[in-house]
Amino acid sequence: MTVTAVHKDPATLTMRLVAEFDASPERVWQLWADPRQLERWWGPPTYPATFTRHELARGSRVEYHMTGPSGDQPRGYWDVVEVDPPRRLVFVDGFAHDDGTPNEDFPRNAGRVMIEPIGAGRTRMSIESRFPSTAAMEQVLAMGMEEGLTQAVGQIDAILAEGVPA
Repeated sequence: MTVTAVHKDPATLTMRLVAEFDASPERVWQLWADPRQLERWWGPPTYPATFTRHELARGSRVEYHMTGPSGDQPRGYWDVVEVDPPRRLVFVDGFAHDDGTPNEDFPRNAGRVMIEPIGAGRTRMSIESRFPSTAAMEQVLAMGMEEGLTQAVGQIDAILAEGVPA
């Protein structure tokens, strides 16, 4: 499995997942930059994602929904704060209503993706979520965020094994 660690720190209101891949940072970045590749892993296997809007540029919004086994389609979005290919992506991650407007019943969290070479054609990727409060962190973790993200990132090796897309 590609995931090497998951660390939850209630003191700093963060959860950080770390994964390592046999690929270059540029190839790992493509998994974020190409919405068709992102769809193949963003979300656990039982909740695949569909990206309906995808532009990784500061000030832009990425919109998606996941489709569950019973046909439910929870929606989400990222407000992109910073993009530094192939090293960093920073965004605010939120839940959305069916019309795409933010769903304030759920917390938003700050997401930070770091991609760095670790030698010999390998790359480390970390995904950190920073929550606005202890209650928000507990709410999202109770919804299965740790398990879902671990399963989602666990799908990346199979995509990388296919080689670089044309």
